[in-house]
Amino acid sequence: MVAFRPSLLVFYFISCIGVMNARSHHHHKRHMHRHSHQISIPPAAAPPSSDENNSGVYDVRMFGGVGDGVTDDTEAFKAAWENACQTESGVLLVPNGYTFMIQSTIFSGPCENGLVFQVEGTITPPDGPEWWPKNYSRRQWLVFYRINEISLRGGGLIDGRGHPWWNLPCKPHKVANGSIVREPCDSPIAIRFFMSNNVRVEGIKMKDSPQFHFRFDSCQNVHIESIYISAPPLSPNTDGIHIENTNNVEIYNSVISNGDDCVSIGSGCYDVDIRNLTCGPSHGISIGSLGNHNSRACASNITVRDSVIKNSDNGVRIKTWQGGSGAVSGVLFDNIHMDNVRNPIIIDQFYCLTKDCSNRTSAVYVSDIHYSDIKGTYDVRSPPMHLACSDAIPCTNITFADVELLPSTGDLVLDPFCWNAYGHLHTLTIPPVSCLLQGIPRSFLENDLGNC
Repeated sequence: MVAFRPSLLVFYFISCIGVMNARSHHHHKRHMHRHSHQISIPPAAAPPSSDENNSGVYDVRMFGGVGDGVTDDTEAFKAAWENACQTESGVLLVPNGYTFMIQSTIFSGPCENGLVFQVEGTITPPDGPEWWPKNYSRRQWLVFYRINEISLRGGGLIDGRGHPWWNLPCKPHKVANGSIVREPCDSPIAIRFFMSNNVRVEGIKMKDSPQFHFRFDSCQNVHIESIYISAPPLSPNTDGIHIENTNNVEIYNSVISNGDDCVSIGSGCYDVDIRNLTCGPSHGISIGSLGNHNSRACASNITVRDSVIKNSDNGVRIKTWQGGSGAVSGVLFDNIHMDNVRNPIIIDQFYCLTKDCSNRTSAVYVSDIHYSDIKGTYDVRSPPMHLACSDAIPCTNITFADVELLPSTGDLVLDPFCWNAYGHLHTLTIPPVSCLLQGIPRSFLENDLGNC
């Protein structure tokens, strides 16, 4: 099997997502010099010879990779991928002590089982939109497509060089009257896994992605362990990990601080387990947003436990648009410590990015949401619990046990906010959630809730 010799299906995929980086059979090196960057020259170690390689390890230097942070090393990575992809348990090695600049690239399967993308050095994209080739996709940088059993691992760094992208005028920014202006524009997702199964991401450090750091679409059996993601608190849309239509996901023992959600869980996701995550500063851990553009959205069997959220705009959040359909159910938030979090517990079924969203008569149905052993402090600008459920379709079976949330400053304890939220308390809470409604709402019996 040969990678980068795509079938018509792969060409269709490439054209759909706008990646115009067809494979070249010549090794062409483009030199981009930035006057503002001083790049150290890597050690002058001799690269390994491809003739001497008997271990299935394909160092990108074997294929012409320079690793000076300026030379375009894309073709060397493609050639190393081709060889590793065709080798059982093959390893593409990014060696320590080097910085490799590569363009937007699709690493395509199918490949032999046990493939490893080993990052010990540093990988970077071109330095901002000014240096991004016009015929290359601006929506994503590195894509792993249709691969079964792959590991992305190592002690190296993936540096997204996102600062020039965050400052584009189309990014969310304040105008003269203080309002936030949002305009559509493309910025690349750093790492995207698409239609891939049995994926492991371990030990990787990533920083400053132009947009999402990791995105998983239509994948199964994803294990993420001991990764470190960082971006400034005001960097826009820099979600740490986003999953969509992806099932059987484990995110363990990791640290994420960024300008958006640490983890965002989109539609079509179920069997998601997040454990021992340190999150913040950030926008917290979110299910959603779901139901945008009147779409049907489903998410279920999601657990977040044994984690810390600190100095964040939100803690654990469920957010849906009005007008959608489908359901969010079977969610457990357990043993989570909040440290100065503005909205520790929030269900927002009126999610809207502007002030002119109209009320709708349909909504994603939210049910069986359980909060237990959630303790810590909240930012007094907002109540510690905010349960804003749809006018048309209330939230049901929302439960609380061992919840203690106190103000991070002062002695004034704010009351929780509830709207059309039904459930019960297993234990007393601090503050008391006296606004939670009891029983079964009439609309629950009268409406087709569109369970998933």
